[in-house]
Amino acid sequence: DVQLVESGGGSVQFGGSLTLSCAASGFTFSASDMSWIRRRPGEGYEWVARINTDGTATDYKDWLKGRFTISRDNAKNMVYLQLNSLETQDTAMYHCAQGWFGLQSDYRGQGTQVTVSS
Repeated sequence: DVQLVESGGGSVQFGGSLTLSCAASGFTFSASDMSWIRRRPGEGYEWVARINTDGTATDYKDWLKGRFTISRDNAKNMVYLQLNSLETQDTAMYHCAQGWFGLQSDYRGQGTQVTVSS
């Protein structure tokens, strides 16, 4: 079975940083694009970032303005999201998802909560 387990969330102050991790299993990780999506309180899911199979191509939501960085380690079946210069509107549950189009993916993890206070 496909399993995606996120970790690394927490509570930080405005301007802080976090690194989110996602451990993948149950599928050929190195052959799968991966995405991060998030859900802010009271809102729907939104796509954040994505990375191709070997990490040579990445794509980000425009409003991120370079604050987040997605990466992967195929030897460890891990995908990461580095969050810098966090803002209060980044408060959300962050999920990793299998595939380039994370919002349409059949597989996503339970998520890790990020809370940013002013």
